Amino acid sequence: MLKLIIFKELREIILSTKFAATFGVCSLLIIMAFYTGIKNYQNSVEEYNASRAAEISQYEKSDSITSRRTVFLPPEPLASLVLGISNDIGRSAVIYDRSYQAFRDSTYSVNPVFAVFRFMDLEFVFLIVLSLFAILFSFDAINGEKERGTLRLSFASPVPRAIFIFGKITGAFAALGLPLLVPLLIGLLLLPVMGVTLSAGEWLRLIILIVCGMLYLGVFLTLSVFISCITKHSSSSFLFMLLIWVCSVLIIPRASALLAGNMIEVPSTSKIYYQRLQMANQQSREYLTKLNDIYNRFYKELAQSGDTSPEAMEQTQKKISVTLENIQADMDKNLGIYVSRLYEERYNRQAQQERLALWIARISPSAVLTLASTELCGTSLGLRNNYREKVAIYSGFYSDFIEKREKENQDDMQANPIKPSEIPEFIFQASEPALIMRKVFPDIAILLIFNLVFFSGAFIAFLRYDPR
Repeated sequence: MLKLIIFKELREIILSTKFAATFGVCSLLIIMAFYTGIKNYQNSVEEYNASRAAEISQYEKSDSITSRRTVFLPPEPLASLVLGISNDIGRSAVIYDRSYQAFRDSTYSVNPVFAVFRFMDLEFVFLIVLSLFAILFSFDAINGEKERGTLRLSFASPVPRAIFIFGKITGAFAALGLPLLVPLLIGLLLLPVMGVTLSAGEWLRLIILIVCGMLYLGVFLTLSVFISCITKHSSSSFLFMLLIWVCSVLIIPRASALLAGNMIEVPSTSKIYYQRLQMANQQSREYLTKLNDIYNRFYKELAQSGDTSPEAMEQTQKKISVTLENIQADMDKNLGIYVSRLYEERYNRQAQQERLALWIARISPSAVLTLASTELCGTSLGLRNNYREKVAIYSGFYSDFIEKREKENQDDMQANPIKPSEIPEFIFQASEPALIMRKVFPDIAILLIFNLVFFSGAFIAFLRYDPR
């Protein structure tokens, strides 16, 4: 009986005209997402190699030592399939005197039109197209059959309701999910055919990404069946599902950022600059006060000693200069500590705001899929933090290298240019696969819970459903 119900659902969906049209569009979009992602990756590799070669050539043409160096974020193949924030952050950073400038040359700064329309990647196909695909074929799964009179005919024979609803959901998922594996397999084959080499860990992450996409398809499919069980008319269930889709895909992810921003305030860089300016002004006033006190104290001591010789005056002036230099050094140190504390507080509050926004957004299955897919492909918010940390560490290594070479040149009394082979190489490593899986596991669990909850809701609602 269960097999008959599953095959009936499969046949009804696959043989429909709208399935052929929709499946064709989805297949085209999936293959295009893989193809354009691969081409973007190949172009990124060419640009990365050219930029590195141009950076290295400056050492071959220069006879002096330069303490300024540009490092570049290497392209990753999976990052071209799910873009995440990879196009928003800069692709390069300039290192100078143990610090680095803000990241530059983001894709959207080079090609602003993409900032307006955005790229179409694999996440977009899963997030938008597959969810609408599931709604289109499942919103009238129960009440639509009742309106057409086929539901009453199905129960003319003794069919257990539990088997019927289970077979209907299983058949619908198979009819929608299995055909989509064909274009996905074609896309996976395009990777080695077009010369993109993936490691075993990257293949595993890509497969898990596809599994997450199928779980996301199941969320909207089971939810559609559930709504179809609790509404009388198919038009009503379609409107409800459209409203839920808009909230899930468009509203909740954006509203979560606004809510988190109102709940946790992050001081702006302008505010920190103003606080730094206030601190500097306060130190200037204190410095002037101490300046007068020091001059009065030292010249009073000089007058009391009775020694007004030029040597004594010069010695007193040296003492005053040394004392003022020490005071200025202490003030600069305190100002640096104060500003560092302000930026550290801003960074901590920004991290708290991001975590809160992401957890609020997880009430939406669309946001869960986005977080899981970007984490699996290495384009989540962690990419920015990881890149920033690696650049900060490398800036210390490179500055030590430059200082060592400058000291060697001073000892040798001649300028020896730096050979490209001597330069410490900037190596950017993505997060460990085990760490990625630990971060993705909660999102996969949430998608499973969504499927279980909506399936249970549809199951219970149909047990009480009146097919007449």
